[in-house]
Amino acid sequence: MGREATLWWRDDDAVDASHALDRLFGLQSAHRVPLGLAVVPMEATRTLGSRVAETEGVTVLQHGYAHRNFATDKEKKVELGAHRRADHVIAELAMGWQRIEDLFGDRAVAAMVPPWNRMAPYLVPLLPELGYCGLSIFTPRARARPAARLTQVNTHADIMDWSPRGFPGTEAAVARIVEHLAARRRREVPDPDEPTGILTHHLAHDARTWGFLDNLFARLNGHSAARWLAPPDLFKPVS
Repeated sequence: MGREATLWWRDDDAVDASHALDRLFGLQSAHRVPLGLAVVPMEATRTLGSRVAETEGVTVLQHGYAHRNFATDKEKKVELGAHRRADHVIAELAMGWQRIEDLFGDRAVAAMVPPWNRMAPYLVPLLPELGYCGLSIFTPRARARPAARLTQVNTHADIMDWSPRGFPGTEAAVARIVEHLAARRRREVPDPDEPTGILTHHLAHDARTWGFLDNLFARLNGHSAARWLAPPDLFKPVS
């Protein structure tokens, strides 16, 4: 059809160097796929900062503050919800971004990735006032600009199952990616121009998951209709 499938890659829950992080960065380097690494500020270490600095093509996004759940037992997990005073949440986000800037410098992009992909609606228009230019959760976005000076680019295909936790198999993982690509082509999503986001969690991967990603990236990089987009280009500051 002469059309191009744009994609991007986000990996969540990074806090420190580990064998899993080495595999993640090795995969990224081997296939030269730009990676948005969502880092938990409160737990992030200087060792992680050093590993990011020496790995080309990795950009850091802010993953909430402490990845701590404040919901009740009957609710879905959320850190940035309406369960606490707004000034407390805002203060934590500001401290978190200061930590991200300190550890990662110009490798950091001011984009918020809420833990568990949930955020109280009142926080969204406040993000630009706090210095953020981007927001990323899960499922197709309603619009590219959910607030003034804020760009939203979500993920759509989580290659993991979580109840129980594990790799769902190649067929199921591919189907999740194809579902959003097909919906874009058929204009069955609110914004067909949103790049298809692949979501990974390096700390939860087993050998089958790593093997799937290796094959996926090789096939996509060999396809003339597929193009990877980097987080710094997706989340450019808007004046």
